[in-house]
Amino acid sequence: MYAVIRIRGRVSVSPDVKKSLELLHLKRTNNLSLWQESDQSLRMIKVAETSATFGKIDDATLKEVLEKKAISLTPGEKVDVKKVLEELKAGKTIKQAGVENCFRLSPPKTGYGRGGIKKAFKVGGGLGDRKSKINELIKKML
Repeated sequence: MYAVIRIRGRVSVSPDVKKSLELLHLKRTNNLSLWQESDQSLRMIKVAETSATFGKIDDATLKEVLEKKAISLTPGEKVDVKKVLEELKAGKTIKQAGVENCFRLSPPKTGYGRGGIKKAFKVGGGLGDRKSKINELIKKML
């Protein structure tokens, strides 16, 4: 499962990137969305790579995010984390599991990286593919 976090704001964003971020449910900075591993989702994420960072989330971090930040689709109902995790492992989407696919996080302690938010992760910045290091960033933002 991919975790995608929007890092850059709304100013000077190309229309393709803007549409891709909209489809990924990333309307504000420091928002996180979760996507199943498929070719379609990976293509959308790659288009939004200039404004977001992404990587594969592990089970422990996913459980922590759901416990702290999950909001149920039905108002007034609590989220059953164990049930949601089982449904996600069975191949359902986060929306089919009954949880909103937009998690609001706070800015990371110690920042995104020495290069800031305009450079790629490979050269010391914050954008692009982080692979498994996305888990460290999410834990800083919770």
